[in-house]
Amino acid sequence: MRYLALAADYDGTLATDGRVDAQTVAGLEQLIASGRKLILVTGRQLDELLEIFPQISLCERVVAENGALLYRPATREQKGLGQPPPESFVRALQARHVSPLSVGHSIVATVHPQETIVLEVIRDLGLELQVIFNKGSVMVLPAGVNKATGLMAALQELTMSPHNVTGVGDGENDHALLTLCECGVAVANAVPMLKETADLVMTKDHGAGVVQLIDDMVSDDLSQYDTRLVRHHILIGTREHGEEVRVSPYGSNILLAGSSGSGKSSLAGGILERLAEQAYQFCIIDPEGDYESFEHAVTVGTAEHAPTADEVFQLLEKPDVNAVVNLIGLPLHDRPAFFVGLLPRLQELRVKTGRPHWIVVDETHHLLPADWEPATLTLSHKSSSMMFITVHPDQVAREVLRDIDTVIALGDQPAETLRLFGKGRGESLRSFPQTALAPGEALVWHPAMNEHPFTMRIAPSKLDRKRHQRKYTEGELPQERSFYFRGPEGKLNLRAQNLMLFMQIGDGVDDATWVHHLKQGDYSRWFRERIKDDGLAEEARLIERQPNLPPSESRRLIRAAIEKQYTLPA
Repeated sequence: MRYLALAADYDGTLATDGRVDAQTVAGLEQLIASGRKLILVTGRQLDELLEIFPQISLCERVVAENGALLYRPATREQKGLGQPPPESFVRALQARHVSPLSVGHSIVATVHPQETIVLEVIRDLGLELQVIFNKGSVMVLPAGVNKATGLMAALQELTMSPHNVTGVGDGENDHALLTLCECGVAVANAVPMLKETADLVMTKDHGAGVVQLIDDMVSDDLSQYDTRLVRHHILIGTREHGEEVRVSPYGSNILLAGSSGSGKSSLAGGILERLAEQAYQFCIIDPEGDYESFEHAVTVGTAEHAPTADEVFQLLEKPDVNAVVNLIGLPLHDRPAFFVGLLPRLQELRVKTGRPHWIVVDETHHLLPADWEPATLTLSHKSSSMMFITVHPDQVAREVLRDIDTVIALGDQPAETLRLFGKGRGESLRSFPQTALAPGEALVWHPAMNEHPFTMRIAPSKLDRKRHQRKYTEGELPQERSFYFRGPEGKLNLRAQNLMLFMQIGDGVDDATWVHHLKQGDYSRWFRERIKDDGLAEEARLIERQPNLPPSESRRLIRAAIEKQYTLPA
């Protein structure tokens, strides 16, 4: 289920002339019976709301005073979310005969045209207060307090994400509410500006419009409107003429496939970076420790300490925390079993909370291989919002490949990668023309659509240079990923397990050894395939191709390229 809660305004939305009719109450009961929660978000003060809305117990939380007060109906507890209004401000309004005038926990409310006096008093007293309008109402609140901040406070108590909430309203003060929610809805009687910015506009007004929305939520989880909900889509690149390529943050399954060092990790990092920027929660299954220092995520598991499922779920309890499950501490043959035990629990958590919004499986051919029987049971239901990363798409379980919506092929032979994807699905795909990709490009194909693959320029990631900075400068790469200075006759065997040692050994070896590896392109190959830094690899490749370059100068240029992208320790 994508939408687990409805955040609804009161006046003009649920209520007509201050009252909620029986049909609307029945709709709210239907919403709750479907397993969803109701959160009321209103500009009214709590005391008057309790008098006019006897069914307030239907609400899981109430955000009153336009975001300044949180109420828990089950326990009748109140929590202030803003400072009380200054007494000098209230006295000044009373002295100016502002009427009507009501004062709540934080809110001071009146009606048009009293805002002129209100603004004058705020100016004269030098107060940091904001004035919010809602049709004929005038509300004064502490700066920064609105319906969105109040709803976030409620969601934090409920450990819910706004990406699993639908918001509905009718007035000017509902803009922040609708913008925060994954789907923002205006009822038919809403002010024109709110209708323009809402994702959806109901054809019915007031409570009937809310009931219409609830019917759609219960019947298909608003899936009929997916094509309209594009404001949260995630950028992954651009096409030839600058057209943006985006993927839906919900429901899409992506396969990133290509040879080692082709840029899969960089592309995945960029996608995850943008998911984090929009506060979508993700969980990365990381068999080789490639994401242990990934920004915006907390890592569970080290080389010395294998992760536990309880540690993972303790992290994921908080909607604003992303998890990296580092399996490097598990024996190689135990990693698939650990993952197959973890995935059903992640799927169960999704059913309850809608999170994690994305699950990323690196080295998918190892964790879910084509010939491994438990994969059939683990993936017996259609997966969604998953990203699979592999070097060998034909060696991935068919149950994974059948649900892929977007294939992104990288490396020197992207058409062959697509062919192997089809082979893994048990399909004989039409022959794709061989496509030569420039650095930073990928081939994109949507298997279910009747269209040809297209070339995409990958959207750059802010973290490309920082992703493994500490690990690659000072850490210890495994033997198979280290660089070995062997020399032209193979007499040496000097291992550099990080960039710092690479430069130290490189400075110390004889010129013949240094030049031997330079001419063979070993440095750029190591940077691309083992350090996984395409930018550094490209710079090294250009240095390697310069003719008649003295050894001392090539050493200096390679060092400068490394130091430009990595901060080496003193």
